[in-house]
Amino acid sequence: MVLSPASWIFGVASAFFATACWALNFVTPYVTGAYSAYDFILLRFLFSGALGLLLLASFRQRLANLNRRDILLAFTLGTIGYTGYFSCIMAGVMFAGPVITPAFVGLVPILLALLGNARKRALPWKKLAIPLCLVAGGLSLANLSVFSSLTLASSSLTTGVAFSLGAVALWLLFSVFNQNALERKPDIHLGTWTALMMVGACISLLLLFPFGLLHGVFKLFSLGMDWHSAGSLYAWAFSVATLSSLAGAWAWNIASHRLPMVVTGQLISLETLFATAFGLIAEGRLPTVQEACALLMLLSGAAIAVKIASSTQRSSTARL
Repeated sequence: MVLSPASWIFGVASAFFATACWALNFVTPYVTGAYSAYDFILLRFLFSGALGLLLLASFRQRLANLNRRDILLAFTLGTIGYTGYFSCIMAGVMFAGPVITPAFVGLVPILLALLGNARKRALPWKKLAIPLCLVAGGLSLANLSVFSSLTLASSSLTTGVAFSLGAVALWLLFSVFNQNALERKPDIHLGTWTALMMVGACISLLLLFPFGLLHGVFKLFSLGMDWHSAGSLYAWAFSVATLSSLAGAWAWNIASHRLPMVVTGQLISLETLFATAFGLIAEGRLPTVQEACALLMLLSGAAIAVKIASSTQRSSTARL
């Protein structure tokens, strides 16, 4: 599919916005207070499910264009890309500490770009090498301090690594199947598709809720659920649900609908850039030289990938 320059710009801007929204998830440790991350995720996905149902009520006429298989696929994608992915992230952090899992998740942009170009040869491999090397270098610099301070004397490290790899695998599955679904139905209403994923994620979380209660991972019920006690948690959970689950997912579906996966695969590396920036703001400090270089390499890699891809498409358009 040949897209206009305006469509490319809108797709890239949507990816930027989506990754900025998703990066808000990394602010969670700064806002939960005495409550656990599980409390935050429970509230976030309950709010997401409620917002999804409101959207579906608004777009109920659009549901007629989707068959039962499409709706089931959207629910499954919500389970994989929302609940499953974040559950693996949290389990990885629990078993292996807060540094191993982000380092493994940093592989996602590179793997997505390689997988996207293998599926559909959007870019020559030689041209793809430069932005990939920049992204890989930026991610390596961002995680350098992680590995330099890492102690491997943990009996649960293998379990943590397994969950981290599970998170990577689930996000790759989500990206591929979501891209295929959007390509198969180019006229799909993205708001309806996003809402279905949000509802699917909420349903899967409710199914897991009894197991969380059984293992006592929630503190919301013991610390207090009233507004005076948990008002800040409610406000942050609703904000992240609105921006990350709704606005971010909707924007990413727009980007996936307009850009090849080899490009969106590298643009997702911007989530690390925004997450680091938000973390620095929360900590009230400037980036170190190492962090600044890492962020610059990530931004440069994504920018070069977009430039190469758009130039390649213009050349293809000129030959038509």
